[in-house]
Amino acid sequence: MKPFLLLLPAVLLAVLLAPLATALFAEDPAGFGQWTDAQLKDIAKNIKVDQTKAGNNRFANYGNHSIMEVRREGDGEAEVHDTQADIMVITSGSGDLILGGTVVEGRNTGNGETRGKSITGGTTKKLAVGDVVHVPAKIPHQVLTHGKNITYVVVKVDSK
Repeated sequence: MKPFLLLLPAVLLAVLLAPLATALFAEDPAGFGQWTDAQLKDIAKNIKVDQTKAGNNRFANYGNHSIMEVRREGDGEAEVHDTQADIMVITSGSGDLILGGTVVEGRNTGNGETRGKSITGGTTKKLAVGDVVHVPAKIPHQVLTHGKNITYVVVKVDSK
């Protein structure tokens, strides 16, 4: 038997497995991010809650959008973002989202954001673990906890 025929199966195997090996050991593309449930729980656990009974940690920024985790141990303020939409994923707890209506005692907090005491005339949406919510820019919204805790990931998307 010719020596090159003995090597043929090994060469074929190497050629077939090379793309698989490359895929397994390739680096992530620039801008890729992934956070496990355990990592998100760790981020939430380390969020410092302030006098408003809320805190957040912005853990990724990609230019036209950013990702943060929010922990609330009490009702949040009403808020409106002039140029940012919020995409929220509820990771623990429950509460209500007041959507639309008018912000009561609104004040400009900078960066195109208005905050206020509450909302009048809004619609109430129930929030529970696993829910995904999209709040467009310019829409008043407020998270109410009713004395319970709620944690959620927010993707803030510039929508200029």
